[in-house]
Amino acid sequence: AAEGLRRLGRNDEARALADEELALARRWGDPHTVGASVRVLGLIEGGEAGIRLLREAVEVLAGSEARVEHAHALVDLGAALRRANQRTEARERLREGVDLARRVGALGLAERANEEIAATGARPRKVLQTGLDALTASERRVAQLAADGMSNKEIAQTLFVTIKTVEVHLSHAYRKLEISSRAQLDKALLISAPRSTPTSA
Repeated sequence: AAEGLRRLGRNDEARALADEELALARRWGDPHTVGASVRVLGLIEGGEAGIRLLREAVEVLAGSEARVEHAHALVDLGAALRRANQRTEARERLREGVDLARRVGALGLAERANEEIAATGARPRKVLQTGLDALTASERRVAQLAADGMSNKEIAQTLFVTIKTVEVHLSHAYRKLEISSRAQLDKALLISAPRSTPTSA
């Protein structure tokens, strides 16, 4: 609610609400709520005071299970550092934010962090689609035949392609499914979900 008020430009109300929530969170010692409240206060304050609060939020959330909130804090801190012309640290925090946002599936946040990285003058991380939905039709067909127990030679003969083509498709499928062996294919094809993996540009 405090963040919503901040976005509406109602900073005084947002600050009061965040202060109240922070006081309650500190009383109960919940790092998720403490970190979230401090993060919002940091965004409201802005400037050096805001950066100090955002650093505190990152530190508090780093030791919690609130990974989405931690990713938000990293990106917000990186953006604040970028605006303060502290570009080297800004890039480090933003790259951490991209990585964590990707791991928790917060792709919109990862995109925002990449925009901030670009604004520092650095090249953003490329985001490569992974997961079952990232497979091309050919990769999925080859992977399924391999999972069914067919050899590379048998797959090549079935699909009227070269063995090298089968090997290339399997290599791509392994990377996108984040597996390392043929034995893992069957399970990966059943449970894999789309995700995104950043790589350094």
